[in-house]
Amino acid sequence: MAKTAADCTTMADIRENIDRIDRALMALFAERWSFIGRAAEIKAGLGIPADVPERVRQVRDNAHRNAEAEGLDGAFYEDIWARLIAHAIAHEKTLLGEP
Repeated sequence: MAKTAADCTTMADIRENIDRIDRALMALFAERWSFIGRAAEIKAGLGIPADVPERVRQVRDNAHRNAEAEGLDGAFYEDIWARLIAHAIAHEKTLLGEP
């Protein structure tokens, strides 16, 4: 059952809720990934390359700012997003037939 961290009284409660949140995060990552595939389709029709540096910077900056707005370490989450972005660009390059 969903609880806040403050409501948890046992390690079993903590673990159950962390696992619940991890499943929710994976569902969000899957949804995000569906947009990556669609972006490649749209980019192909417009002649836009997979790697658009201005957009990469914007997404990384957003991750940093969004993390800090939640009281998290902006640099750490920006680094995670950098890995997500690199993986997405590699996937888009494959879909677009780019080297």
